Parts: sequence; structure tokens; C-alpha cells
Amino acid sequence: MEKDVAQKTAAALKGAGIDFVTYLPETRLSRILPLLEADSAFKLVPTSSEAEAVTIASGAALVGKQPAVYMEGTGLFVCSYNLLTVSIRVGTPILLLISYVGSMADQKNSFRFAPTGLRTEQQLRALNIEYQIAEDPAQVETQLQNATRMMHALKQPVALLFTGAFTL
Repeated sequence: MEKDVAQKTAAALKGAGIDFVTYLPETRLSRILPLLEADSAFKLVPTSSEAEAVTIASGAALVGKQPAVYMEGTGLFVCSYNLLTVSIRVGTPILLLISYVGSMADQKNSFRFAPTGLRTEQQLRALNIEYQIAEDPAQVETQLQNATRMMHALKQPVALLFTGAFTL
């Protein structure tokens, strides 16, 4: 992710009202982390597992925070049980910021991630989680606002899959 795209994404998260971010670092979107850490509007919680990140974000939602979980696409498979048994069952609105590794528009696509990338959208549909694909930084502000509004309307997780220009 280029620096200007990271700045635009961090500003859009703030504009959408996100104030709590759990994460397991990965490479595609990692340039947003220092920007979020430097902004006192965000509370960041690093985790050792995407499953843990989802559960912590769900707890934050229950006490009034506006949480997001930032992870690589492969992490979606790791945290699916927690999404079902905690976030969806309890009805916690959380925003899933997923680096869509292995998608056709992934600029760093490699043979390693393609099998997972091909199944990411299927996994979200199986979990009945609404999602959008974010490829164009010019649309990120609108997409983050829409996703945040949707997660509150549904009272459940909503995902944005970052690919294309976000993976440069």
C-alpha cells in the first residue's frame, strides 16, 4: 500500500467513526498501522490470532466502541468459528478489514495465496456476512461509511476486502 493510500484509508476509518482496531499484522495494508497508532482517536490492540481479534472487537462493541478487525484474507478462515459463535450470535457490529490476498486484482498475487483467495468470498457468503470489494482508493471513504452504517443496521460483522490499488 502506498503512503498516500494509507493516509486516505486511515482518515476514512476515522471519518466513519471507527475508534477501536484489533489486528494481526500483515504486509498488504500494514502502512495504516503507524497512522492509526499516532492518532489518539484510535485504540489499537495487537493480537496473536484473528480469532482473538474478533472476540476482543466484539467485546469492545458491547461496551460502546466502534470496532474494526484488520487481518489478512487467510485470517478469515482462522476466525470463522469466533465470528459465528460470538459476533453473529451475540449481534455485535464489527467491521472486518480484510486484505484480499490471492484475488485476481491482488497486485502481489502469488501461487501461495491463490487457493485461499478463490474461496474468500465463498466463505463470507457461507457465514452470511455482507461484504464489498475495495479496489479503488477514491472510493474508500464512501465504502467505509457504507460498511459502518450496514454493520450497525444489521448488528453483525460486515467486511471490506482490500485488493487492487491497496496491494501495490
